[in-house]
Amino acid sequence: MSSIAFLHPDLGIGGAERLIVDLALALKDCGHSVIIFTSHHNRDHCFEETNNGQIPVITAGDWIPRSTFGSFMAFWAYIRMIYLTIYLILNYRFDLIICDQVPSGVPILKAFKHKCLFYCHFPDQLLSKHDSFLKKIYRFPIDFFEEWAIGYSDMILVNSYFTDEVFHRTFKSLSNISTKVLYPSVNFNKSIPEKIPSTLNTKLKNMDAVFLSINRYEKKKNIELAIEALKALYDKFNYVEEKDRSLIHLIIAGGYDLQNIENLEYAEELNQLAKRLRIKPHVTFMKNLTNEQKQFLFQRCTAVIYTPENEHFGIVPLEAMYMSRPVIAANSGGPRETIINNETGFLCQPNSPESFAEAMHRFIENKTLSNQMGAKGHDHVIEKFNHQKFKNELNKIVTNLILINQHE
Repeated sequence: MSSIAFLHPDLGIGGAERLIVDLALALKDCGHSVIIFTSHHNRDHCFEETNNGQIPVITAGDWIPRSTFGSFMAFWAYIRMIYLTIYLILNYRFDLIICDQVPSGVPILKAFKHKCLFYCHFPDQLLSKHDSFLKKIYRFPIDFFEEWAIGYSDMILVNSYFTDEVFHRTFKSLSNISTKVLYPSVNFNKSIPEKIPSTLNTKLKNMDAVFLSINRYEKKKNIELAIEALKALYDKFNYVEEKDRSLIHLIIAGGYDLQNIENLEYAEELNQLAKRLRIKPHVTFMKNLTNEQKQFLFQRCTAVIYTPENEHFGIVPLEAMYMSRPVIAANSGGPRETIINNETGFLCQPNSPESFAEAMHRFIENKTLSNQMGAKGHDHVIEKFNHQKFKNELNKIVTNLILINQHE
């Protein structure tokens, strides 16, 4: 049995955190000892596996600021990760350390001869807007450091072929370094309850169509597109009477951290957008879903709307299809590798409310389409994104890395 540590910046309930938890659970199932090290772990805002003892979590450095008056978040994230890495080195020794998102600790790990695997969700520099001269100056050393630090990894995994292509296009000095694609998966061992009580049940049971958007309340997730698509649906297909509109509902749900200013501001922006478009009665906002609430919404919805453009992978479409729900997503990035267009969902023109509205209308027009596509989606996920395959491949990668380290 090998000992493996994960270094992750803030352990919340986003897609990256879901993947880290799934990686840890998979390796634990394979007999490895695992611990997650993080700068922040809010037990009221995390995945249950990190709260119930399944995956041990050690927190260090939460006293370090996240930002300076809402700015310099990337800088402080790098500082927090450096502190977390030093804390780990001074107090523990592991056979392998897996890092993701913030690579600032990787060179330090290698200086102390730790074996390190870096899982790249997406280049951080592409997730930040370089929209002013001062921002470009601020980001230049951070972007340079990101590329330099990742280069010290013993192995680099990426979450999709799309990310693999972007990785080599972005990090030109790493063009000769080989990467390996390891798709995330959905854990098929989780139970799917047939009926879950919900306060929404009464409100939704008589609806003709319920569309569900699940994403963290972050601007890069482009959630406003779902609201604008609902408005375009009403206008384009002549749902002018309130009695017709009331049969179609949109649920916006996702991770929401009170300590994250962007979450607070963006949630309010979305609320105001729904009011401004005069469709607020037909939009329900939910935050920090429990597993039971999430599964209920997947079961009850007609289709899932996935709005990010050029999303590096996207675990939500996999979860939706596994729950036999079709997905409406942008025809870009990771969803092109997970969704079969016109079979398990619809790939629409990115950032086009009208294109998304047309896909939504097809489910309203054909009442059997949702179940037909959902069944195909379920089979597709089990066949291509099998959790056992994911676990076996991960275990093989990790075991080989550790054996190489032991023979050096």
